[in-house]
Amino acid sequence: MEVQINENSLPINSEDTFETINPATEEKLESYAYDSKERVNEKLKMAHEAYKKWSAMPLKERKKPFKKMISILEDQKDEIAKLMTQEMGKPIAQGYQEIDLCKNIIQYSLDNVEDALADEERDLQEGRAIVSYCPQGVILSIQPWNFPFYQVIRYAVPVLLSGNTTLLKHAACVWGCAKKLEEIFNESGVLKGSFIHLYAESENIEDLYSAREVRGITFTGSASTGRIVAQKAAKNLKKSVLELGGNDAYLVLEDADIEKAAKASSFGRLINNGETCTSAKRFIVLESVYDEFREALKNNMKEAQLGDPLEKTTKLGPMARKDLFEKLDEQVRDSLDQGATVVMGGNKEKRKGYFFQPTILENLKPGMPAYDDELFGPVASLIKAKSLEEAIEIANSSKYGLAGGIFSEDWDKALEIAKFKLDTGQVNINGFVNARPQIPFGGVKESGYGREHDRFSFREFLNIKSIKLIKEQEL
Repeated sequence: MEVQINENSLPINSEDTFETINPATEEKLESYAYDSKERVNEKLKMAHEAYKKWSAMPLKERKKPFKKMISILEDQKDEIAKLMTQEMGKPIAQGYQEIDLCKNIIQYSLDNVEDALADEERDLQEGRAIVSYCPQGVILSIQPWNFPFYQVIRYAVPVLLSGNTTLLKHAACVWGCAKKLEEIFNESGVLKGSFIHLYAESENIEDLYSAREVRGITFTGSASTGRIVAQKAAKNLKKSVLELGGNDAYLVLEDADIEKAAKASSFGRLINNGETCTSAKRFIVLESVYDEFREALKNNMKEAQLGDPLEKTTKLGPMARKDLFEKLDEQVRDSLDQGATVVMGGNKEKRKGYFFQPTILENLKPGMPAYDDELFGPVASLIKAKSLEEAIEIANSSKYGLAGGIFSEDWDKALEIAKFKLDTGQVNINGFVNARPQIPFGGVKESGYGREHDRFSFREFLNIKSIKLIKEQEL
């Protein structure tokens, strides 16, 4: 029997609210009431009931809303870009780029979903066999604030096209973006209830981990929280995909084009205000080119215009939240107390908002936050290596393994290092390229497991079902 629910009548914690804050001005944007545990569970029922209908639709019918979604994103790009900038400080020019990436992901998914979900024939002596990719149910997703539209589109479009439905718990500081995303999915014509946002605190989604209707969990965020999510998923025998932190190392070899390397490194460190899991963070430079690279990197990072993120010429805006701003400052201070030195920057800006100066630290050693940990902000860690072997050892000594890079004009050598030496899920050679829909995305070690993008994004939460059609068999 189908459950009919009036969303507007669902209980909320009316006295318990969360306020979103503009990180550039420290002014309040909106106030949102938290969903109660009862409301969360009712939303789960809605998503499960939607799944029964959505999964039964022919794929060509499920594709139609997403064709419209591309047009909606284009038509509303000014509003969306401004919203992202106001909620998390992204330079607005990069907000437009994020919208373009979302459109590209949707189009790539539409172009490739039929092939990704197509049945596959297998030989069977007694007849024939089919491998079928089948939806399973509701997928719970917990997403961060740093790419508030891209992170959601990245997982949700393949999940929904595959026939599953989803509950999203977005980061509270970008709940305006979450609200807008839900509106866009509904406006596009995706079956109502197939994509639902939870305005919930962590304790009010606890029941979802054990709910039979929830068939998988995807999480993007810190390694510490990812470990908790993985434990809860494993306890309930639920498949999980984790995209966690990174401390990405970029090797600058003796034969590198230093100017090109410095320009790409500056871009890779400062993009999205330095708040990107795959940012270039540690620069491990062979000592013969260390001084030259340091000066070139410094010159490039000095050119980053720090200012109002709503101005299209701004390259570097504020950090997303006050607590993150304070944590980064603490990590820098701790590193300096242990002997690190400042090449440039190193301080909070003396102005309204959570602005941190573009910073380069050197004379780093194990035990310092700038050496060991992920610095989620515009701070570059500069490390000198005596040999290529030592550079690779330093790069792989990190507990993370999300991405990394190599600068060398010897392409064959760089490719060999990328394939066989660097212990990461992704490698850039002679540049910095972030996410693309056709390139698998994910890491190893404490950077998580599972892959998004390409056909992997469709198949992570599907039941790979083996069907054996037996014509003749001797018993």
